[in-house]
Amino acid sequence: MIHDAVNPDHMYDSLAFGFSHACRTDRQLTIHCAGQVAWDRAGNLVGEGDIAAQARQALANLKTVLTAAGAGIEDLVRIRTYVVQHKPEYLEPVGMALGEFYGDITPAPNTWIGVHSLAMPEFLIEVEATAALPG
Repeated sequence: MIHDAVNPDHMYDSLAFGFSHACRTDRQLTIHCAGQVAWDRAGNLVGEGDIAAQARQALANLKTVLTAAGAGIEDLVRIRTYVVQHKPEYLEPVGMALGEFYGDITPAPNTWIGVHSLAMPEFLIEVEATAALPG
């Protein structure tokens, strides 16, 4: 079974930014995760006005969804990070949250998308993902 991160030597070091350039897989079961935001179990916002706290909560929620679907962080093949009114100073706190999320696991490809707004005005970040498992 193939599930390899693709990070060509002649490209910039994407791993330093918390993502791989691509992921090659021959897995057959795909899990598409809805965008996760910084709500706790009761629907309360975690980290009002704090991009780092919201990123950590959204990623914790993503991990919970993956686990419930029978997958783990190591099964991610794609994530998309939506950031409201993106500013360069968001790169470090969100990147650190992603680093904590992945730990020693090589990160999946990630596209960072600056957006005007999300579903609720208090959301600063939303993370959606795709995981692949053996069929």
